[in-house]
Order: sequence, then structure tokens, then C-alpha cells
Amino acid sequence: MITTAPCVGSRKAPLGKRAGYAEAMPPYSPTAADRAQRRAFAALLALPEATKRRVAGRPLVIDDGALDVDIQVGLKILSRTAGPELEERTVASARAVIEQESWLFAGRPSRVGEVRDLTVPTRGGGVPARLYRPSGVPAGPLPLLIWFHGGGWVVGSIDSHDHVARAFCARAEVAVLNVGYRLAPEHPFPAGVEDAIDSFRWSHAAAAELGVDPTRIAVAGDSAGSNLAAVVSWVTTRDGGPAPAYQLLFAPATDVAHLDTTSYGLFHTGYFLTRTNIDWYIRHYLGDTGDPSDPLVSPLLAEDLSGLPPTYVAVAGFDVLRDEGEAYAARLAAAGVPVSLRRHRDAVHPFINILVTDLGQRALHEAVGALRVGLRISSPAPAADPRTQR
Repeated sequence: MITTAPCVGSRKAPLGKRAGYAEAMPPYSPTAADRAQRRAFAALLALPEATKRRVAGRPLVIDDGALDVDIQVGLKILSRTAGPELEERTVASARAVIEQESWLFAGRPSRVGEVRDLTVPTRGGGVPARLYRPSGVPAGPLPLLIWFHGGGWVVGSIDSHDHVARAFCARAEVAVLNVGYRLAPEHPFPAGVEDAIDSFRWSHAAAAELGVDPTRIAVAGDSAGSNLAAVVSWVTTRDGGPAPAYQLLFAPATDVAHLDTTSYGLFHTGYFLTRTNIDWYIRHYLGDTGDPSDPLVSPLLAEDLSGLPPTYVAVAGFDVLRDEGEAYAARLAAAGVPVSLRRHRDAVHPFINILVTDLGQRALHEAVGALRVGLRISSPAPAADPRTQR
């Protein structure tokens, strides 16, 4: 049974230092080789389309989708430079690889007005988080986006998704709380779920301290993070609120009990996230006692989805999780929830994180528009800073 942690004030950590659990990854420090690889990839992306096509090889068309040429180039680079698969590594090694790959494909960070590290109190003791505030916005409480990073509940961090949080903050003109929930296998299910729910409830209760509007709080995430966002919305709605005003779900994992969809058959290997990766993540997340059919693990299997907040669901055409994301959107619509579904037919998992590419920027731009509408932000959207492009 999930209970609510007491809502107490935040404990500020010095800017640039990590707060929270001892096993948290230190901020990634790129090597000279990493920097050279990042420059080389950016140079490839700047080449004429015909040249990139020669590097990528023949167009890849599956199930009415043609893979984006930049993504095809990126996958080709990863196939030649990557070491063992995640499931062949230790957890610590897998985490290091994800931090490296995130840095390689993040693009330049968006400029924001303020960044502050803090600790969010939870029933587990407290988790690290990072609060971002945009620059140049009128005084007064801001809408808030709570971001839960992806990584199969095992890898990823507030640092691996710092660039995504900054981009939403700058483009949507919202405050963003980037939450470093506890990870498996050190903290298997339901630790991450508890941290996500407690983070939302604390943010709502501490809205005045955070300088945000408690009636305009959205939850969002990619992959496992969007799974947590969906669970937060379902639990808080079921419990009578307060609940999020909006949710953004990117490539959501919504049903880990049934890994037999068409998209699993088509894209089980070769498109960044593989079936064996998924099996490795689930094994660590659920441990010996977790039930994959529990709605707190697989929100698609919840009996009643009525009353959930308006939702934007974005899936990748070349992704094992595509079909379950679309199935979740369909169930929301059938339950009377306002929902927008977008299939990025040319994308792989996790497209919202690869902001160095035009595809990532297009996906971000569309999602920012949805968020601004969902949180009733009426001011004109700021233009993208060209310095954040590659």
C-alpha cells in the first residue's frame, strides 16, 4: 500500500553538488575522446542530406515509417563504437554508458534564469532534485513541470536529462523540477513509484516556497519516467487529488506484463532499445516480488482510467514500446480523458533526449506547444536559442 510522506520544507544543497543517495552517479565528465566524437557527430549532421544518406546507407522503411537519416547515422556510429550491451554489463557500467551517450547526443544546453539543487522529502528519506526557472518571465507563480527521467528504472539521472529539463524550462516558460528518484536494483519497485508520488504531493504542498502555481503542475517523463508520470496521475486521481493538471508521456512503458505486441516483433533489436534491454530492466526493477500486472507497474492494466488529466502521448515509430504507448492513449480516450497522440514515424527510442538532431528539436517544439496549451500559458512562446542547436 502506498502512503504519503509528510510534506516538509526543502533542504537546499549547494549549487552544482548532488544531494541524496550515496549510490547516485557523479556528474558525467567527458573525456577528450568523447568530445572528439561529439564534434564529429555534429559535423556529420551539418552535412548535406545526400552526403548523410551515403553515410547512413539505404533508407530504412518499416511499417509505413522511414527512419530519419540523422538517426540512422547515429545508430551506425553507436554500432561501431559501443561496447557490450547493457545486460552484459554491471549496473554501474550500464549507468556510466547511459550518462556518456546522453552527453554525446544532448546538444548545447538551453539557457535558463536559475538552477538550484535541492532535496525532496519522501517516505524513503529524500531524493535529489534540480529546480529550473526561466529567465525573462513576469513576476508571480509559474506553472511547474515535474520531470521523471527515463532509463528502465535502473539507469539515468537528473544529470543525464538535464538538457531536456532546461529545454522545457526555456521553451515553455515553466519551472521544471527534475527528480532523481531511487533506482533499482538497490531500490526495487515500489521505491521509484513512491518517490514520484511523494515528489508531486510535496511540490503541490510546497508550491508557495517553490514559486509555482499549484493548479498548474504537470508531470512528464520519457520511457520509464513516463511510466512513473502516468502512475502518479492515476494514483493521485484515484485518491481524490490533488492531481496533476496535465501529463506529457514520451515513449511510455505502460505494460511490462505483455511483451508480445507487433512493435516488439518488428523492433526487438537494432533500434537502440532492445527486447533484451527491456528484460534486464524489468528483472532489476521488479526483483523477486514485483508483479508485472500491478497497475503501479503497468498502468495500461488499470481497471479505471477515467478522470485522469489531459494527456499528450508521443511515441516513436521504430520502438518496441510504440504499441503499448498507443494502446494507453486509446484507453485514456475511451475513458473520456482528453488525449493527443503523436507517432513520430521516423524516430527511435528515446527521441525527446537527442536534441542535437533536427528530429529531437521538432519533437520538443511540438511537445512544448502541447504543454503550453495544457497549462494555459498565454504569452507568446520564446524563439529557440540558436546557440542550443548542435
